[in-house]
Amino acid sequence: MSVEALSGKVFLLVTGASRGIGRQIAITFGSLLEEGSRVLLLARNKDALRKVASNIPSKVEVYTASTDLSKSTDVEFQEFLSEALKETTSDAFDRVVLVHNVGSLGDLSKSVNDMMDVNSWRELYHLNMFIPAILNAVVMNTFDNKTIKKTVINITSLYAIQAGIGSGQYSSVKAAREMYFKVFALENPDANVLSYSPGPVDTDMFTTVCETIADPEAKKMYIEMRQKKTVLTTEQTVNRLVQILKERKYNAADHVDYYDNL
Repeated sequence: MSVEALSGKVFLLVTGASRGIGRQIAITFGSLLEEGSRVLLLARNKDALRKVASNIPSKVEVYTASTDLSKSTDVEFQEFLSEALKETTSDAFDRVVLVHNVGSLGDLSKSVNDMMDVNSWRELYHLNMFIPAILNAVVMNTFDNKTIKKTVINITSLYAIQAGIGSGQYSSVKAAREMYFKVFALENPDANVLSYSPGPVDTDMFTTVCETIADPEAKKMYIEMRQKKTVLTTEQTVNRLVQILKERKYNAADHVDYYDNL
């Protein structure tokens, strides 16, 4: 499948790439890249990252960095990029594609009135909001040549635009992250910016939601989806993402859900 956003010599960076949706994005996108492209995968699990890298065609150079993104800094991000760009330069690429996949759920078991631990809020916002913002800036400043086309994909959630019982932390940080990328899109009108909501996907995160979410109706719905085997696979949702990128019927920084009919 030919996708303009993944054509030419691409530098692809995916966060949270060792498992779940991030893993599948790395493999699916990597299989569509042309020779001379490079991939940088970030996550904590070194062995899992290597397995992901082994599933990407050998014509593409893959670099992995085992790191706890919740503790990463702008200097470390610059070092990761420098390592992935060794023996070449950022100007050697036609495109940069940055996928902000990393994230955490926060505590889904409590109402907002019970969330009084400021450190839990700080940790959640640090990983889900501050780290993507810093990484985004580092990547854009590294690939600052105006001729390099930029695609930025924010993996979001329906909870970013639809509140639910127990989703106080998760909904608020996802909404904040989407707004950040709306501002980024305004300030960078040449960038292709998309907030993609992948739908209910069979991942470890979905299991956690089923087990911990305070909303009884949502819990019942998610458990029934699992029983009826209507939960999406990572392949299904990433293939849909590829289709959305190919058709590009969305506007800058739009929230597009798996089930949306564009």
